[in-house]
Amino acid sequence: MRLLHTMLRVGDLDRSIAFYTEVLGMRLLRRHDYPEGKFTLAFVGFQGEAEGAVIELTHNWGVESYELGNGYGHIALEVPDAYAACEAIKARGGKVTREAGPMKHGSTVIAFVEDPDGYKIELIQSKGRKD
Repeated sequence: MRLLHTMLRVGDLDRSIAFYTEVLGMRLLRRHDYPEGKFTLAFVGFQGEAEGAVIELTHNWGVESYELGNGYGHIALEVPDAYAACEAIKARGGKVTREAGPMKHGSTVIAFVEDPDGYKIELIQSKGRKD
């Protein structure tokens, strides 16, 4: 078995695709409308679907927002430099909700950003760099 994707329901698909591609640097891998079901699926990722896990953005036509609930945690992305990643994300219009720094009760450098729908994304600095 292998992990294929994580699905997020989004209120504005174009806005979400722009965030994941322009702000986080992923690629739009595929997008398909399902008129009979009144939804669109778009898959984004850093690699192709055959090479690694991706994110499925699901837009149900006519739904502009969702309650995130308290069961969802976050998506985690490894970055070589969490400090530089935060600066780049902010420069591209992204929202950093926790600046880069060591995690509480540990030494791993992390940060958190938020996508346009409010989903949290953790940036975890590669172990090769120490601050």
